[in-house]
Order: sequence, then structure tokens, then C-alpha cells
Amino acid sequence: MNVSSIVVKTTPENMNTVMAGINSLDFCEVHFHDEQGRIIVTIEGESIHDQIEIMKHVQDMPFVLHADLMYAYCENE
Repeated sequence: MNVSSIVVKTTPENMNTVMAGINSLDFCEVHFHDEQGRIIVTIEGESIHDQIEIMKHVQDMPFVLHADLMYAYCENE
């Protein structure tokens, strides 16, 4: 299993919408957020390619200002 962590930035007024969108994705989970619009997300996947594709999807979601990779752990790659 591979696990990555990303930091997503949105505006505070759109945070609940963005978090709901992220939590609706397979293999994604919101773990933390703050009042400034920062959201910490973990992504699981079979490969780093899978995780990158999910991150790109998050980056393209409405109201997401940016999503940046902070940590990646890959087994057997």
C-alpha cells in the first residue's frame, strides 16, 4: 500500500464544500482543517501513479486554490 499526504488550500467560506468533495472520493480522507482554509488529506493507492491522479483530481475540484504533496510513502516501488 502507498500513502501520501497533501495540503489543500481553499477559502474559509468554501471549506465544507471542498471537504465534502474530498471525502466523497475513494481512497481519500480529510484528517484536519483550520479556520484559514487549510485541509490535510491522506490518499491511499496501489501505486504512486494512482495517488498522483487522485491529487490532480483534487487540484481540479471547484474552490480548490491549490493542493500540494507533503509526504509520500511507497511500498515496493
